[in-house]
Amino acid sequence: MASQPSPLSLLHDVGSEVAVRAGVELFRYVYRPTEVQYESPRPYLHPIRTRSGKLVTVFRPHDHVWHKGIALSLPNVGPHNFWGGVTYTRATGYANLDNNGSMEHAELLEASVDESSATFSHRLTWVSEPKSGENAGAPVVDEVRTIRAVVGTREDAWTLTWSSTITNVSGAALHIGSPTTEGRDNAGYGGLSWRGPRSFTGGYMVGADGTEGEELRGTQSLWAGFSGKHDEIDAESTVVFIDGTYGGDLPTKWFARSEPFACLNPAPFFDEVRTLEQGESLTLDYAVVIADGGSDAARMAELAQTGVQVLADAGVSVPAEAVAQ
Repeated sequence: MASQPSPLSLLHDVGSEVAVRAGVELFRYVYRPTEVQYESPRPYLHPIRTRSGKLVTVFRPHDHVWHKGIALSLPNVGPHNFWGGVTYTRATGYANLDNNGSMEHAELLEASVDESSATFSHRLTWVSEPKSGENAGAPVVDEVRTIRAVVGTREDAWTLTWSSTITNVSGAALHIGSPTTEGRDNAGYGGLSWRGPRSFTGGYMVGADGTEGEELRGTQSLWAGFSGKHDEIDAESTVVFIDGTYGGDLPTKWFARSEPFACLNPAPFFDEVRTLEQGESLTLDYAVVIADGGSDAARMAELAQTGVQVLADAGVSVPAEAVAQ
């Protein structure tokens, strides 16, 4: 007799974090982080695991301690840094500008689970780094964020969806960019970012258009995937990102690396500044498919199709011609 799939559960440590399980713990979402201001404290998902329990994220790696699993992180939001660490600007290069903001949980909106999905939604306020003598920073952005784990579409994978609607509440226009918009070539990172385990370094990386390896960085396509190996065990896992903004008015490009570390990031402000006027809102939608086993480009395309369907079921559609790439 075939074994029945483990039921989904959502465990909520109220005021701190949630964990979603389906036999194994699929992920833990820390929404009230405790890191220092220099790391731009913001909610993150770590650990993230495959259906069989393989770990596919890293937390505070020694080379960039502000990298944390999967997190929404933006380095150049007007004068503010919501990425962590030093800030790159045209005037200073990389420098410590005492501008590391934080993303603070403000209100729980939903925590629910059914047979095939678990959902957590909350409101956040992005605040500036407090000035000397002040206890709190000033509001910069209001965000409504919904993350969802979806299982049941296939036995070897599950899908994370992420939707963030950000609204400028700073009182003035916000010019959102990246180190590349400030003059650093091909360093347009910022957005929903994944940092893989150290053992994934040198893994296989490919985009929907067939671009492989380091050539992927700076290209545009609906999806990009990464297949890496684990230490200690003879196993591989795959992570595929689907850009739900593809085909819209954001010229998203991939910030992706396999050396000197593994990362994927559909970067909506890679090399073009987006001005968000006071009171204006912008929605960012993504899916991430977490799969057991190594993958070639063909399998990644299949996994990406799974993520596209999950997004469609949530009301987020992408151009049909992009899916057919």
